[in-house]
Amino acid sequence: MRPLILLLALTGLLVACTRTDPVAGGTASKAAVRLLLAPEDLSTLQPSRQASGPVITGSIQPERRADLRAEVAAVVQQVLKDNGEPVRKGDLLVRLDDTALRSDLASAEEAARAATQAYDQAQRQVQRLTTLQQQGMISTQGLEDAEIRRNGAQNDLAAARARVVSARQQLQRTEVRAPFDGVVSDRKASAGDTAQIGKELLKVIDPGSMRFEGLVSADRMQALKVGQVVSFRVNGYASEGDFTGRVRRIDATADPTTRQVAVIVDFAEPARAPRVAGLFAEGRVETGEAQALMVHDGALVREGEQAFVWRVKGRTLAKTPVTLGARDARSGEVPVLEGLAAGDRILRHPGSNLVDGQAFDFAAAAAAASAAR
Repeated sequence: MRPLILLLALTGLLVACTRTDPVAGGTASKAAVRLLLAPEDLSTLQPSRQASGPVITGSIQPERRADLRAEVAAVVQQVLKDNGEPVRKGDLLVRLDDTALRSDLASAEEAARAATQAYDQAQRQVQRLTTLQQQGMISTQGLEDAEIRRNGAQNDLAAARARVVSARQQLQRTEVRAPFDGVVSDRKASAGDTAQIGKELLKVIDPGSMRFEGLVSADRMQALKVGQVVSFRVNGYASEGDFTGRVRRIDATADPTTRQVAVIVDFAEPARAPRVAGLFAEGRVETGEAQALMVHDGALVREGEQAFVWRVKGRTLAKTPVTLGARDARSGEVPVLEGLAAGDRILRHPGSNLVDGQAFDFAAAAAAASAAR
């Protein structure tokens, strides 16, 4: 936006204009300085659609995210992926030292083999004694004792096999793999680190599952409904324009500290959604709409609780007080409730040295006058 350009007609006129009037105290001399304005310095007000509804603030977060933590206590041997690198489901991400766990597995497998042999021997003994008992060569008590020993060996075998399965699972946990296709978003381990059970190693997110996780004041809860349209802007994506979505879920509990309610909003166009998590977003849940004269905040001059704009009145600028509504968090504009009408022209970015009644010329007209001379 071109700044306002002061046009000095003649050096003599400048001297005359800046001489302090003993009666007016200098105010008239400032007004006599003519501004040179370009068309882009002015904004013509027209009624525009203003959405009404609760303001929603929050951030863009992935729906699918996983915090991968150590499930065994071991030293980190290798981290194969770094922040921002894509991964496929099942890719090896972190390898932990498995020396002790391999030894445990070997011991459990050896115990299982011994238990298998003991059970097989006890089973053959029961079979022999069963034959002898049928021939009346041993008592029933002898057969029952053999069956008890066989059952004990069977229990020992089942326990040994369970220890093998557990040892094998522990060994598998030394290899941390990607749970789904995505991107590594936060690496928190390096080779040589000692990983205790529960230590966070890295995070994986699915950038294709982004959504708006926002907060709304509990005072506006009665206006919220699932399926409502939400218009919002995302920090860093202003050039992409406004994003729209729909409310998917409203939490049933407000935060006891902030008195805000969490709201989940799905993107109306998932393909346009940002691929970066954690970006700040702000917008409005659209519960209604109205026509209003919207003014950008840069055109407003605030003096205490009063707001003014510089309105074009003929060939002068008039300092006009205005009554404002609530700022639109999505567009950054403010509705004017009183003080202006459709078709009024105002300065987009007024300077601090303007006075009420300031005269001005348009750049095109001034250039034409200079050419004529």
